[in-house]
Amino acid sequence: MDVNIPNNMEPASTMEMLLSLISGIASLAMIFGGVVPYIPQYNEIRRSGNAEGFSLYVCLALLSANILRILFWFGKPFESPLLIQSVLMNIAMMCMIKLCIQVKAKSDIIKKKDKTLRDFDKDYFWDWTDFQSYIECTLCFSIAGGMLMYMFANNILFVETVGFLAVFVEACLGVPQFMKNYKNGSTRGMNLTMVLMWLCGDVFKTTYFVLRAAPVQFTICGCLQIGVDLAILSQVWVYSSGYGSPPPRVHVHSDPACHIESLNLNI
Repeated sequence: MDVNIPNNMEPASTMEMLLSLISGIASLAMIFGGVVPYIPQYNEIRRSGNAEGFSLYVCLALLSANILRILFWFGKPFESPLLIQSVLMNIAMMCMIKLCIQVKAKSDIIKKKDKTLRDFDKDYFWDWTDFQSYIECTLCFSIAGGMLMYMFANNILFVETVGFLAVFVEACLGVPQFMKNYKNGSTRGMNLTMVLMWLCGDVFKTTYFVLRAAPVQFTICGCLQIGVDLAILSQVWVYSSGYGSPPPRVHVHSDPACHIESLNLNI
């Protein structure tokens, strides 16, 4: 007995396979897309031997945000790709911090006094000279947050607050870089490719959050990040156009003879 298979079965199956493939690619992009923008900046710092243009507070913001996001997962589980992305991002930020510490140590002509977490000096917070201090600080924050989540995992208000803090801190990750550029009066030392990839990744990420019906905090985070990315790109245009550049330094001669000579030249 012959069994006739409807003709519409094959197109439907093909469409399902295509959607599944697209979903898999989107998940992989979400997992690794957050780390990729920092590769050009990492290579730039290693090549130039100068880490002054990159703000370590960007690493602080990302570490805090992703640790909070992981804790949020224990209270309100979300998609696995977002969880894996948080773990990889923390590893990437630790690599960035380690490189910056090594580069700054090599660039110091005169060795500065060591500043560590165990000094308990708030003036040097996140400006320590040893990599171990950053690891200890991150571990302390993770352990304290884990204990609180364990105790209040059944408290919806607490869990949602952790989720909001995670996305809010992540949304502000570009603010330290924006402020550093403003303070320096230029974007020298900041890798433009990194910021462009920030923008592309945040647009993709926000779209992903909307389509996958992720928690509303994630969508708010994405929109705020896009705004900050655009603000940093505007700095690139402003400073490259000559607007907002710091005033030239005036060199004052301590030698009176030099001062008299310069006056004679001007007469």
